[in-house]
Amino acid sequence: MLTRKTLSALLVLVTAGWIYTAYGIKTTSAAGTLTTQDYIDIEQNYAKYYHTIDAGDPEGWADTFTDDGNFNGTIGRGALIESRRRAGPSKTRHVVSNLVITPTAVGANGSLYVFIVDPQEVPVKINSYSRYDDTLVKTSKGWRFKTKMRSSDTTIGSRTQQ
Repeated sequence: MLTRKTLSALLVLVTAGWIYTAYGIKTTSAAGTLTTQDYIDIEQNYAKYYHTIDAGDPEGWADTFTDDGNFNGTIGRGALIESRRRAGPSKTRHVVSNLVITPTAVGANGSLYVFIVDPQEVPVKINSYSRYDDTLVKTSKGWRFKTKMRSSDTTIGSRTQQ
């Protein structure tokens, strides 16, 4: 049975934890600070990025970038929209994994893995695998990609069948 003293201490700890969470946990590095809301907003920009590709929405996809955003050397809103239009509608889906967000002096860096699958294939198989390394900045429209660079993941060596 809990004593009054134990219950009081527990109540104080729970209240302190709630206040800490409610008013924003900040992650600080030597370069910058991100709040809990910043992390949420950045994650939402990542989600919008992949949903708009899968939905075939070039304008929505370009909205996840700054006006002068750079995707693998394609720079600027107009060029980004045109590159997505040329790619055509997606018949695959992007599955995102292991997002890491790091504060910087001017915003944030993001890194993640992406698997592309074809949901019409049974069983589902991974068609391709990539790593993205990104820079994000906070604009008047929210967090946006300044640069988004896709590459093969060089951290994986050749594998043998087991």
